[in-house]
Amino acid sequence: MAKLYFRYGAMNSGKSTALIQVAHNYEERGMKVLVLKPEVDSKIQDSISSRIGIDRKVDYLITSEDDVFELVNSLEEKPACILVDEAQFLEVRQIDQLFRLVIDLNLPVISYGLRTDFSMTGFPASERLLLLAHDIEELKTICRCGRKAILNGRKIDGKFTFEGDQVVIDNQQDVSYEALCGQCYLDERRKHE
Repeated sequence: MAKLYFRYGAMNSGKSTALIQVAHNYEERGMKVLVLKPEVDSKIQDSISSRIGIDRKVDYLITSEDDVFELVNSLEEKPACILVDEAQFLEVRQIDQLFRLVIDLNLPVISYGLRTDFSMTGFPASERLLLLAHDIEELKTICRCGRKAILNGRKIDGKFTFEGDQVVIDNQQDVSYEALCGQCYLDERRKHE
């Protein structure tokens, strides 16, 4: 029986690397995968890029208007697995469509993404995945202090900021992100209060 998987973690926890590895494993066995990414993630346009230097083209860039269920259902050859990078940027209804792909078409869907944004607010699509996923796995990384990182700090011009739009892609407008443990995140936040 197929499942909807949500694999989440803070920045630099290896989500994109894991997705590329899963795609490779399927393809090495002669199985077709379908790799999707929300169009809003414009960092590498039509590719997924891992911070360790490997990348892969996506099959479809998903816009906010797309019906993911219909897109996959209309394919002549159904994939053995659907892989979704940056799932937090999907629309909530698109998460429901991924769930339908699992239930109605018996296709496994493995989605990777962030749970929360830079202000500790949940992404709506991630919240929906936490409710619907059959299997939820945290991919772990460490904070600069050595503790487990669970949050993402946003920096503009190298300085932490705690205000702004929920979605700002790193490597644009001098924006970067740092994975932080709860203690280091709150220490940085207190400096700005």
